[in-house]
Amino acid sequence: ICLFLICGLVRYMECGPPRVNDKLMRFFDHCEKFLTEVERNATALYHVEAFKTGPEMQNILKKVSATLEVPVNDLNADLIQVAFFTCSFDLAIKGIKSPWCDVFDIDDAKVLEYLNDLKQYWKRGYGYTINSRSSCTLFQDIFQHLDKAVEQKQRSQPVSSPVILQFGHAETLLPLLSLMGYFKDKEPLTAYNYKEQMHRKFRSGHIVPYASNLIFVLYYCENAKTPKEQFRVQMLLNEKVLPLAYSQETVSFYDDLKNHYKDILQSCQTSEECELAKANSTSDEL
Repeated sequence: ICLFLICGLVRYMECGPPRVNDKLMRFFDHCEKFLTEVERNATALYHVEAFKTGPEMQNILKKVSATLEVPVNDLNADLIQVAFFTCSFDLAIKGIKSPWCDVFDIDDAKVLEYLNDLKQYWKRGYGYTINSRSSCTLFQDIFQHLDKAVEQKQRSQPVSSPVILQFGHAETLLPLLSLMGYFKDKEPLTAYNYKEQMHRKFRSGHIVPYASNLIFVLYYCENAKTPKEQFRVQMLLNEKVLPLAYSQETVSFYDDLKNHYKDILQSCQTSEECELAKANSTSDEL
């Protein structure tokens, strides 16, 4: 995935060599609380495992077993997922229909989509608070670049970095969007509410498809009536305008956007968020 910060119109710009900053773009690998409570926690994805053995997945196992004429006991949810991913990858990347696609119908695809959404929800999304809070540093870094552009423009200086390009993965973007309050359903996704979540907002395949990207565009309005109205921000997700999570407007005054997220910008410290709670220890005094 890509994160773009576009702070002005660029005609020509020399780019320096790329810099690798895994602590910024792969924050989840450096967050001990996430690693301990989610990544390495065998029970963190309980709902994923429960759904694999639930009625929806068991129905697919029986159908695939009959289609392939193999004993149902020789199949499991993981093998079904491999077959489904083979079908979907060939369609998405090569534009061809794999024979494995004939094994599934639309209803099967919806169930398997939900299974993947469950994993992303509990590991990268709203399932656990640390999933999103671990991305605070990246969120703050974005606004630091925007602040710098605003300050330079206010001083009538050229914007030193009109475009900032940052590259990561879906695992980078999902926590960030969750931190900002996007695609949050009223009820959490669980192994037991598949039918109730048919019209859910959290659909990872739509949010972070191949080559997904999030763009922050900072506008400078010369004819603004007030200083506040001079700078406005628009966001785009996968090249489509992303309405603000808190107002559904397509453009915001920059100051209003910062004010809405002031808790994250001012109070969210990754070092504190990612610190494991210390176990109480007592010692006998002699």
